[in-house]
Amino acid sequence: MIERKAQIFNIQKYNMYDGPGVRTMVFFQGCPLRCLWCSNPEGQRRGHQVLLKAGQCVNCGACVPVCPVNIHGTDAAGRHVIARNVECVGCRKCEQACPESALAITGENRSISDILNVVEEDRPFYETSGGGVTLSGGEVLAQPEAAISLLQACRQRGINTAVETCGYARPEVLARVAEHVDLFLYDVKHMDSDAHHRLTGVRNETILENLGWLLENRYNVKVRLPLLKGLNDGEAELNLLAEFLKPHQGFKNFKGVDLLPYHKMGVSKYDQLGWDYPVEGDPVLGEDDIARIRQTFERHGLSVTVIRH
Repeated sequence: MIERKAQIFNIQKYNMYDGPGVRTMVFFQGCPLRCLWCSNPEGQRRGHQVLLKAGQCVNCGACVPVCPVNIHGTDAAGRHVIARNVECVGCRKCEQACPESALAITGENRSISDILNVVEEDRPFYETSGGGVTLSGGEVLAQPEAAISLLQACRQRGINTAVETCGYARPEVLARVAEHVDLFLYDVKHMDSDAHHRLTGVRNETILENLGWLLENRYNVKVRLPLLKGLNDGEAELNLLAEFLKPHQGFKNFKGVDLLPYHKMGVSKYDQLGWDYPVEGDPVLGEDDIARIRQTFERHGLSVTVIRH
């Protein structure tokens, strides 16, 4: 029997932000959304992506002859150029040949047992902190079979499971995955469907319906709000979400609201991918803004935590 594999782009240890206790984060490749502010753009597309740190590249050309699909080249001035219209095959020969570590290839197919071995390495931290594994992305629900296999394996070993999700999936997919999840970290980008489409590329009806289903069916959910000044921090918008959540405030499975103020940690990745960064202006929230947003939800009786990366 062939063991199932997951396409991932990172495994991050010692995370303290995405679920209780110390977490190991497994980042699944591929996402149906295209959020303007995405901090993991290298995980949006299925397949492999080539990231170039131009400031570290010395234009030595070592990557050019080793690439089997001719992604790398040099221009007339001898500068390194990347053919972004060519699909990387993920051999990582260029990454290995680069003497300055200027290249990185994302995306790898790893067996569930291999990922589980990495997760198991930090079991003592989970046991002392109440932590565990959190599946993130990209979007976990885009690879439901692999996600279920990994979640089942973790639960069989007594490891707490969490899933960070945008919630954009068929209801039957969500229901199958939910059976193996101890906590959902559920993003809500915007309550207005037209605005949601402008910001993420998809409408929000399915996302809100799935959120309501999880809450009504007593799955543990913490709602998370990525917040950008001028894009989704308006008082009317926040009140709409608070009213949507308020009927569930007495449910033991509703674990409150996390505010995730915008940060610029992922901005440099766009340049490394050769992409333009789509967010215009400076959407960073001030402390007064964060306090205002917190008070809006607290007035509705909702528990609020501010998560600062």
